[in-house]
Amino acid sequence: MSQPSHRPGRLGVGVISAGKVGAVLGAALRAAGHAVVGVHASSPESRERAAALLPDVPVLDVPTIVERSELVLLAVPDDQLPGLVSGLAQTGAWQPGQLVVHTAGRYGTDVLEPVRAAGGIGLAIHPAMTFTGLSLDLQRLVDCSFGVTAAAPVLPIAQALVVEMGAEPVVVAEADRPLYHAALAHGSNHVMTLLGESMQLLGEIGVEHPDRVLGPLVRATVDNALASGENALTGPVARGDVATVAAHVAALRELAGGGAATGPEAGPQLLTGYRALGRQTAERARACGRLEETTYRAVLAALEEGERP
Repeated sequence: MSQPSHRPGRLGVGVISAGKVGAVLGAALRAAGHAVVGVHASSPESRERAAALLPDVPVLDVPTIVERSELVLLAVPDDQLPGLVSGLAQTGAWQPGQLVVHTAGRYGTDVLEPVRAAGGIGLAIHPAMTFTGLSLDLQRLVDCSFGVTAAAPVLPIAQALVVEMGAEPVVVAEADRPLYHAALAHGSNHVMTLLGESMQLLGEIGVEHPDRVLGPLVRATVDNALASGENALTGPVARGDVATVAAHVAALRELAGGGAATGPEAGPQLLTGYRALGRQTAERARACGRLEETTYRAVLAALEEGERP
């Protein structure tokens, strides 16, 4: 392993690979004083990203990066992580005392067992943020939390790395990693799906800039939800405006019947999504006392109007 600096606590970092997450976190660790000794970048896009965020860092193959690094940052897709870790173990690449940090939300440190068996130290740090792969992500890290999982003796190392990048570490137990990741995906990735569908509907009625119409509403909704939780629940379902819900369903059902330019598949999908989330919203509104039982059942009936048995 290389010795990058005489400063205490500074490490030689290898980044695998220069995707949107890896390049940004590598740059953040570099800004904290660590030396990035190599980066893996196989595609033209990743090489361009590495050149922008990690200038002068050599692009190397994976075995060379592992050989030269005191800390290996594995920023690869979740499903690729187990095979990469075990494959490197089979070649004897992992080294005693080496820090191996992955950024996959789904996994804790059990996936790094081959590293531990070779005498290395496994850490899991997952940024709860969506990345662009641009330098502006470095500024966003200041408001970001990382889900951190590690064995108790080395947990402070994982926490310190996150703090050095300007973010906040949040400890997540090994067994809780799948639910932790599901919560983030549900609250972020699925919002993208909903916004896409909403903009599609606005486009169907001729709104030229759906993003401008939705933007202020969505930003205020998110701010209110984060600040007030269930107290921020609003809209016709939560209010029990049964006739309005029925009108929504009728309009979406007409769209699903091919009366607009969405095509034969998009319309039914939009109706199915509206109904499913409407039912969930009604259930939450009932649970927190916003809807009494009779109105709750009337809302469900309106949502199910015209649904095939």
